[in-house]
Amino acid sequence: MLEAADAVFAEVGPGASTEDVARRAGVAVGTVFRHFPTKAALIEAVVVGRLAQLTDDAKRLGAAADAGAAVTTFVQRWIELSATKHQFASALAQSGTDVQEIRSTRPDVVEDLEDAVAVLLSRAQHVRAIREDLTTTDLMALMVGASHAHEHIGPDAARRARILSVLMDGLRPR
Repeated sequence: MLEAADAVFAEVGPGASTEDVARRAGVAVGTVFRHFPTKAALIEAVVVGRLAQLTDDAKRLGAAADAGAAVTTFVQRWIELSATKHQFASALAQSGTDVQEIRSTRPDVVEDLEDAVAVLLSRAQHVRAIREDLTTTDLMALMVGASHAHEHIGPDAARRARILSVLMDGLRPR
């Protein structure tokens, strides 16, 4: 169901109906509501799933041979997934759910992500592919900002690539 919800929300946005999610998952809408009593709960579960996916990506890339390229790949992946997450955040806020509640109700997910990003960053700094003065918090803040920029400029691939290039240029040592 979560895979179906993620796919439907990615295609249509968080305004998509739970009926669309049920249809994609091949279940009755009642089944969706048995697992997720509200649409906000379903959206929150998708957001948590995306955070877990980013954590898995960071862990996998943290072991890559080219630590500098691994950071670039991860930042690009973060931006792609996070741009849609902002739409989810808006939908959750409209339903009265604060996205920051995920940090308090699922601190393990957020901490695991931060830990995995820290390893990725540290390895890239060790090989001098990334500035040494950058912290994990700094990198995550820059990725959040870049994902907003990505969302703002729309589907233009050349512009998106340029934004990523500018960000990565700023992360490299001087």
